Amino acid sequence: MSNVSNAPKKGKPFPVFETDADVGHFVDTADLSDYDLSGFKPMRFELEKKSKQINLRMPASLVDAIKARAKERNIPYQRLIREAIEESLR
Repeated sequence: MSNVSNAPKKGKPFPVFETDADVGHFVDTADLSDYDLSGFKPMRFELEKKSKQINLRMPASLVDAIKARAKERNIPYQRLIREAIEESLR
């Protein structure tokens, strides 16, 4: 019987940084596979300028559900709607 464990190897704790420059230097020089990134969550950034406004009618119950889900994710509800539309078009 072997002493080798099949459990995932726990990495080093991720350091806390004081400046953006410190983060940049760390990311440029560190091997991130050495660190425990399990507490990280994926992020999306909206870089494209919104150039067109639309009006959309929906049932109040749907708007309430959208707002509740957006609040859970801590994002504006309009962004949640945009993300859902973008995802459906991929």
